[in-house]
Amino acid sequence: MNLQLTGRLVVARLDEARAQFSTVADARELCVDLSGIEALDTAGAWLIIDTQSAIQARGGRCEIVGASPLQGELLDVVRQSLPEKAAPTASRHDFVYWVEAIGKNTWHGILKLIEILSFFGAVLACFAGVVRHPSRLRLTALVHHMQQIGVNATPIVSLMAFLIGVVMAFQGAVQLRQFGAEVFVVDLIAISVLRELGILLTAIIVAGRSGAAFTAAIGSMKMREEIDAMRTLGLDPIEVLVLPRVLALVLVLPLLGFVADIMGLLGGGLMSWIELGVSPGMFQTRLYESVDVWHYAVGLIKAPFFAVIIGIIGSYEGMKVGGDAESLGSLTSTSVVLSIFLVILADALFSIFFAVVGV
Repeated sequence: MNLQLTGRLVVARLDEARAQFSTVADARELCVDLSGIEALDTAGAWLIIDTQSAIQARGGRCEIVGASPLQGELLDVVRQSLPEKAAPTASRHDFVYWVEAIGKNTWHGILKLIEILSFFGAVLACFAGVVRHPSRLRLTALVHHMQQIGVNATPIVSLMAFLIGVVMAFQGAVQLRQFGAEVFVVDLIAISVLRELGILLTAIIVAGRSGAAFTAAIGSMKMREEIDAMRTLGLDPIEVLVLPRVLALVLVLPLLGFVADIMGLLGGGLMSWIELGVSPGMFQTRLYESVDVWHYAVGLIKAPFFAVIIGIIGSYEGMKVGGDAESLGSLTSTSVVLSIFLVILADALFSIFFAVVGV
């Protein structure tokens, strides 16, 4: 089958050309004659190449004849510029496929853990340099991040801890009332809030709030090539961007944990008074008698470690952002999920450790 093209095959007349090509769309063998073409642009060349590729993909043959040297060069350029079509991959759901997928994911996880540890080592080296030369510490950035992480997060952390105390007192009252042991709700609230829930939930909120903000801020600078510009000016991005954020978290998270502990006890004491009739004086007396100071110290010891995890993960994911908005959104989500997972994992390890040493 022959297709004789005449006139101007340009973008302005592409609809007419499409109608002409549709008449030979199902052909097995086609000869496209360009000898009558007066003008040809990239849109027309793309239409010719696309038709030829479609026929060849069906196992047919398509030949282009009558093209001038310039038209031939244009066709070659368009043909080389078209993206290669990915070969279809067969869907696999056998046992070997699942084992292979688990192995790949495990290996990628190990490599990512090594990268995070390497990044943490770079931050530690930078911190050691700041300790030797305190004038390199950027106090303005440190104070700014302390305000953003700590002061601005105080309301949401306080409300969360207060409600957690209320819920625990109410649920504990329902169960303990069956055994006439209502007074032990004080032990339940105090130990749970001071030892575990106060600092753990605070760290989770900070990871979702500040960890994501770290990734978004650093990632946006990476997209705009501001970090490359900093390196060109002789500035260390870890010293300028990462270290103030991590130090601010280490300083502020214990304070937020203290606020969460106080608000959790207040919420639990209020609900105990309303639901069980445990007066504030009785609540305070029972708190002094049954709760050791180590319950509070255990939660306080965890805070700097949680802060380092959140700060390192948030900054690391921000440094990995590429040049598109899709990577920024994806890595911001990854930062939050990975930070929360590692915080919960660290809390579990701390619980085992303190149980072994008898604290």
